[in-house]
Amino acid sequence: MDSLQGKTAIITGGGSGIGRATALSLARRGARVVAADINAGAARDVAAEITAAGGQALGVACDVAAEDAFEELKAVALDRFGAVDVVMNNVGVLTRGLPEHIPVAEWQRIISVNLLSVVRSNTVFLPLLISQGYGHLVNTASFAGLYTYSFDRLPYAATKAAIVQLSEGLRIYLRPQGIGVTVLCPGPVKTNIMATMPPTFGPETATRRPVPAFALLDPATVGEQVAEAILADTFMLFTHPEVADVLVERATDWNAFIDKQL
Repeated sequence: MDSLQGKTAIITGGGSGIGRATALSLARRGARVVAADINAGAARDVAAEITAAGGQALGVACDVAAEDAFEELKAVALDRFGAVDVVMNNVGVLTRGLPEHIPVAEWQRIISVNLLSVVRSNTVFLPLLISQGYGHLVNTASFAGLYTYSFDRLPYAATKAAIVQLSEGLRIYLRPQGIGVTVLCPGPVKTNIMATMPPTFGPETATRRPVPAFALLDPATVGEQVAEAILADTFMLFTHPEVADVLVERATDWNAFIDKQL
């Protein structure tokens, strides 16, 4: 995508963290933004911030686990701005507990929000983007979906790994049709994802973090990275490029890599 000027971007989870930062970054480049969030007030605040700076934006309530959520988002965007050019599937929720303690219902909740929300989004927006022959998708995954460093958040890690694979397949399918795909894999970023996490299932666990340690980034930095990735049609976006060395180490000797995590 050569320019974001005049383009319309829909961002789920747009009321805070990476979603909010990306909304602001795209708006600074001239995009019209639909910030969608389960927290309607936060979404409206982001839209108001963009509008106050001279941009165009709309904040709407959106529960990505609802079956009709994305049809409603599409209708709102087309009614207000007449187009959809960029779709960022950014919502993610966490849970914690040892594998034997996390109930099936909690797995189902995480899968519905983290993974099936992207599937729901694709069902609604892919026909539109394919028919117009241009656009860009951004799917937010995680370092946790690239390699294993923790065993007490497996539903989150499993869904984020699935998003990486889903995005790679979409890239192969959609790029020849004029549609870009970016998968954002954040490392440590200052967000409020922990605020929505339920109490630990079973005994308390000591949360394991990525090794080596990566710097904690401000969401604004990531928002800029996403905007530049859309413009450059970058597929894999690491917030911390040095994670590539970790992935090379794993691929070189996967058995030894896992042994290091024990």
